[in-house]
Amino acid sequence: MKISTSSETPAEACDAERIPGEQLERLQSRLDEAVSLELAETFRLLSDPGRVRLIAALLDADELCVCDLSDATGLSQTACSHNLRLLRAQRLVRHRRQGRNIFYALDDEHIRVLLHVALQHVTHE
Repeated sequence: MKISTSSETPAEACDAERIPGEQLERLQSRLDEAVSLELAETFRLLSDPGRVRLIAALLDADELCVCDLSDATGLSQTACSHNLRLLRAQRLVRHRRQGRNIFYALDDEHIRVLLHVALQHVTHE
């Protein structure tokens, strides 16, 4: 069954058998614009190697202060703080204040799973 639109030009027409209309509607409604933008922003934040190292350190240690994160990742404390602020804004990490110190942890199990699956993919475990 071929579904075509009036805006297609002959060069854009597809000769392959097209998916049924109900399936096409499900695919089109799978991710709305707001969700797809938020998901893209999450992956954009994870595209920075320093931020990935921060998340990996928190994955292994559960909770660390900026000083320890700086030592673990090789980033300056300023760079750590800046990147942690970005990760916090996207709800990838959370913080807890204890006196003058702020401790960071992964926000929830989802980010653990996401990083674990990505590491498995990259290392083919």
